[in-house]
Amino acid sequence: MTADRRKGSVPMRTEAVFFDLYETLITEFEDGRRRSKRAYDYDGLLGLSAETFKAEWSARQTRRMNGTFRDYPDVLRDILAARGLAVDDRAVRFLHESRLEEKRIPFAPIREDVLALLARLRAQGIKLGLISNCAREEVDAWESSELAPHFADRVFSFEAGCSKPDEAIYRLACGRMGVRPEACVFVGDGGSRELEGAERAGMRAFHAYWYNTHIESAYPKLTAPLELLRVLG
Repeated sequence: MTADRRKGSVPMRTEAVFFDLYETLITEFEDGRRRSKRAYDYDGLLGLSAETFKAEWSARQTRRMNGTFRDYPDVLRDILAARGLAVDDRAVRFLHESRLEEKRIPFAPIREDVLALLARLRAQGIKLGLISNCAREEVDAWESSELAPHFADRVFSFEAGCSKPDEAIYRLACGRMGVRPEACVFVGDGGSRELEGAERAGMRAFHAYWYNTHIESAYPKLTAPLELLRVLG
């Protein structure tokens, strides 16, 4: 580990800060429990046990993130086809609408210190970008959220065709905002090895440790959003 990483120092002026979304700017959990109920009768709706559905869902993780599937109903239809099961359009529609509602929950309300951090970074002339591994339905509420106006750009993996920790998605984000990776900071909770990917792409990486404290890393930890202001000086 370098001395710079241990101290969390930023040796040049920061041109942009890129954030992860889930468990960094927003969270799906409260008091250790998922805020949405997520109790779907997959057996009754699709003819699959919950365990089988989970296995099929997990097996499509990369393809869900990189846009291979157009949307959530496409994933469901692919799972049913793989299992030789008939498609019930009403069941697919119900599950899609339920998932959209589930994924809106984390967007309201947004933590006040998160919003304060974004506002203060912008006031300092620092560009803000988002890099999120996500499927379409997971960010359906983004544009109408309190977060969106603060960001100069956002890169969603399902649109980009690549996902963290692939260096390509970080370089794409920098290119779209006209900034150099070495003059950028990335802040995330560490899922999908996103911090390592950001560092390989040339960014300075910081571990968002205020929501998700279950992932360990060698990167400087920020235990509250506004700590980033101190780090950037």
